[in-house]
Amino acid sequence: MEFMDKHLLSKTAAAMVAKGKGLLAADESSGTCETRFKTIGAACTEDSRREYRGLLITAPGAEQFISGVILYDETIRQKTADGVPFPDYMARKGVIPGIKVDTGAKNLALCPGEKVTEGLDGLRERLAAYFKLGARFAKWRAVITIGEGEVAIPTHACLYANAHALARYAALCQEASIVPIIEPEVLLDGAHTVERAEEVTEAALRATYAAMAAHNVSVEHLILKTSMVVSGKECARQAPVDEVAERTIRVLKRTVPAAQPVIVFLSGGKSDEAATAHLNAMAAMQGLPWPLTFSYSRALQNPSLKAWRGQASNAAAAQKAFHHRAQMNGLAAQGKWRAELEKQAA
Repeated sequence: MEFMDKHLLSKTAAAMVAKGKGLLAADESSGTCETRFKTIGAACTEDSRREYRGLLITAPGAEQFISGVILYDETIRQKTADGVPFPDYMARKGVIPGIKVDTGAKNLALCPGEKVTEGLDGLRERLAAYFKLGARFAKWRAVITIGEGEVAIPTHACLYANAHALARYAALCQEASIVPIIEPEVLLDGAHTVERAEEVTEAALRATYAAMAAHNVSVEHLILKTSMVVSGKECARQAPVDEVAERTIRVLKRTVPAAQPVIVFLSGGKSDEAATAHLNAMAAMQGLPWPLTFSYSRALQNPSLKAWRGQASNAAAAQKAFHHRAQMNGLAAQGKWRAELEKQAA
């Protein structure tokens, strides 16, 4: 496709911002899957990954709370137990198939401790193939590390290398009539304060949106997946939920155009309930220029993974656990979640 189909892009973006729905990130690499499967004593094979992701994709009723699923290259080519390709099965349920297209964060030359995401080579052709397989949105993750060494990081070089890659990726997606999700993730690893996290998040988003404008990316057909502004994992003072909400929204209002259809959040290693509580606190705020929702991996999958334990006989219990977390986050996206709802379901 040489010209982007703006009607299709608008239709996809509108479906992705349906009220009370969010995204399931099921795009973990095989290596990440292996790490997670080890925690439950399950073997990590192509078939076990298909079985596990299949139970999430086919979970009864989950489509009430999930508007799209970010898939991995292996998964978008796999089928349900009944032989239906995953993207076709999802489309029938009104769930949009998405695809992770970056090839991972690699060391950034001459910038110790910093990463740049690769995957632009051959991306136009890969996007055309993914479109044929049913993908209507894509995701690219950049990794921004905060550090206070001889040279404080992130450096200008790191912010701009990643912003440039995100913009080139986004432009190629839109050309292929695929809605791009851009994910400049500020990692919570480190002892940095919440103030420093806010400063870095703002700088990363400013660089990212300047690059989007330079590359003619249409903001109306773009989705931001962002980290919340939180204290570093090793910081003595952990900012409470309300402060995180206030700082995160302040940064987003300063940097993200109101024309953008939605902002989705990553869970960033937070516990299941903490990720839900944080989203709820932000979504409940008044006067937001864009809807907010979730794009969670671990915070949606943890309970179902523990329930499944690699056993086909546990599939129904795993699906029930997934349905519950999806429902709780669907409420949080509307600012309607309450901690008591977790206890009622327990």
